[in-house]
Amino acid sequence: MKTPKHSLPSRPRRRLLAGLLALPAVLALSTPSFAAPPTSEVNTSGLAVTEDTVKVGILHSITGTMAISEIGSVQAEKLAIEQINAQGGVLGRQIEYVQEDGASDWPTFAEKARKLLRQDDVAAIFGCWTSASRKAVLPVIEQFNGMLYYPTFYEGLEQSPNVIYTGQEATQQILAGIDWAVKEKGAKTFYLLGSDYIWPRTSNKIARIHIEKKGLKVVGEEYYPLGHTQFNSVINKIKLRKPDVIFASVVGGSNVAFYKQMKAAGIDLTEESPLLLTISVTEDEIRGIGGENVEGVYASMKYFQSLDNANNQEFVAAFKARWGDDMVIGDVTQAAYLGPWLWKAAVEKAGSFDIDKIREASPGIEFKKAPEGYVRIHENHHLWSKTRIGVAQSNGQYKVVHETKDLMEPDPFPEGYK
Repeated sequence: MKTPKHSLPSRPRRRLLAGLLALPAVLALSTPSFAAPPTSEVNTSGLAVTEDTVKVGILHSITGTMAISEIGSVQAEKLAIEQINAQGGVLGRQIEYVQEDGASDWPTFAEKARKLLRQDDVAAIFGCWTSASRKAVLPVIEQFNGMLYYPTFYEGLEQSPNVIYTGQEATQQILAGIDWAVKEKGAKTFYLLGSDYIWPRTSNKIARIHIEKKGLKVVGEEYYPLGHTQFNSVINKIKLRKPDVIFASVVGGSNVAFYKQMKAAGIDLTEESPLLLTISVTEDEIRGIGGENVEGVYASMKYFQSLDNANNQEFVAAFKARWGDDMVIGDVTQAAYLGPWLWKAAVEKAGSFDIDKIREASPGIEFKKAPEGYVRIHENHHLWSKTRIGVAQSNGQYKVVHETKDLMEPDPFPEGYK
C-alpha cells in the first residue's frame, strides 16, 4: 500500500501565501493587536459583524468596457484585506467580503450598492471607478448611511459625509498637470478630448477655466461615448489645429483604439508635437493598449508603479506575488489598496464599526506605509497627497519626471471653478 503524498497548494493558494509573506515587516510590527471586544460594544447599528467576522463589500466593474480599468482595484482591495486578516483582522475580527459586479452600467451600480447595504449589511464598501458610477451610488450610500471608499481621481465639486475619496480631486491632478505643461513645456494651446460622461466633461470645464485664466487658448473640445472605437475624425482635427497639448480624459477600452489610431495616423508622441497629457491612462490601461502605442505620453497622477521608495517596493512585490509577475499597478489600483487600510485605522480609532463613529474618527487618519508615500485624511474626506508627472515608456511603465515638493492639500471646491 502506497503512502499518500501531501499535495502542493493550488496556484491561487500559493500566490495568496506569497502575497502574505511579502507583507511589509515594518507594517506588521507597527500595527497594534486588538483583543476582540464584544459585538454589542462595536456594532450598535445592525451591521454584519459577529464575534469573529466583519463583512464588507467590493463593488467594481469586472465586465464591460470599464473592466480594463477596474479589475486592478478589485485585486488591490482583496490583497489589502488578506494582509489585514493575516495581522489579526480589525478589532479582532476577520474581514469577509461580498463582491458585486457593476458591469460598467450605472443603474447596476446603484442596485448592487443597495443590495450590499440592505441585504448584506456590509460595514463598508470599497468601489466604483467612474464618476457616473459614484454619482449613481451616492444617493443610496447616503440614504442608508453606508461608507464608500472611492479610489479614482475625479473632478471634485463633491464632499459627502459617506465617502472617503482616496484618489485625487481636480486641483491636485488637473490644475497641477496644466501648470506643469505651461511652465516646463511652454504650452499655449490645448485640445480637450474625453469620454462623454460627467468626469471628463467637468474635468475639461475646470481645465478650460484654468487655461483661459492664464491667457492661453483652447482650440478644440470633443467627447465620445464610452466604448467608442473610431477616433480618426478627431485625429484629423487635431492635425489641422496643431495644439501644443492634447489634454486627454478618454477612459476604459476606448483608449486601446484611440492610441493605436494615433500611431497609425503617423503621430509620434515621443516628438511632443503635440504633447499628449492624460489624466486617465494608468499602467492598468497601458497593459491593454500596448506600451509601444503610448510611448511618449505624459500623465498627471499621484502614483506610478515605478516610484522608488521602500513602501512601494514592498507593495509591488506583494501584489505580483499574489496576482502574478505579469501584473501591473496603476494610480487607481494603488488608491484602492489604501481603502481597507484607512477603514481599518478609522474603525480602531473609533473602537467601533458604526458608520457615524467611523465618520467622526476619519479626519487626521494617517497611513505612513502607503505605496505612494505618506497620506492623511483631510477634514473634507479627501487625502493630502503629492502630484507627479510621468512619461510613458515602451515597456508600459512611467518614468517620473516631476514631483511636487510637499503634499497638496485637497480642495474639492476651488474658488472660481464651479
